[in-house]
Amino acid sequence: MIKKINILTSLFLLIFVSCSEENDILPKPQSNSINKILNLGASRVEGGRPEYESYRYELWKKLKENDLTFDFIGTQTDDSVYPLFNNIIFDCDHEGRGGWTSENILDELNNWLSITGPPDFVLFSSPAGNDALEGLSYTEAVSNINGIIDVIQDFNPNSTIIIEQMAPARSDIMSTELTMFLDQMKDDILNIAESKTTSKSEVIAIDMFSGFNDSLLADDVHYNEEGAKFIAGRYFDLLVNLLE
Repeated sequence: MIKKINILTSLFLLIFVSCSEENDILPKPQSNSINKILNLGASRVEGGRPEYESYRYELWKKLKENDLTFDFIGTQTDDSVYPLFNNIIFDCDHEGRGGWTSENILDELNNWLSITGPPDFVLFSSPAGNDALEGLSYTEAVSNINGIIDVIQDFNPNSTIIIEQMAPARSDIMSTELTMFLDQMKDDILNIAESKTTSKSEVIAIDMFSGFNDSLLADDVHYNEEGAKFIAGRYFDLLVNLLE
């Protein structure tokens, strides 16, 4: 009986692998891959299995199954357990921190990029989402978002930055103030993308709100598995035409 349990345990470990390893506490070497992708944001990037999902795993699978060459980079590595995909271990490097505001991200982004090296692509998730939830200044949030893009472009003047027109929170917490913040941000993200695009660095607004509904949420604001697939699908449809 003990032998049978050990066999089953070994089989589970072969199918489901944790991203957390002892050497994750050491600085990671900078990637020399083409198509270095930085997933940037707060808890929607970080994820929190099993309570809620990040889109990163679903996006990684779609990119892998289409034989695209890329590398997720970031100073963070989550300790969740993910199934192998085609016998490949999930690349769970990212730059998502639960609860962080646009100001928090702007304050630390220069340090993070100094460690990871310049990304080729940045997927900027739910910009100022926590600012909105905390009732912080809208004007300062827009300023911070512009500053974040400036930092990325300073590190790599040829970077492509994909910035979300974010998916909403669950309908029962969408107060008048929160709705106004997110609706105005949708329009301003388009303006930011246009104004920050250069001859070498494209800033692209991506619509994550159309078609998104409460059935895609695990709680007030975070994705369930179907929500993660929804967001990943939107990113994939854009990236598949951009990656080298």
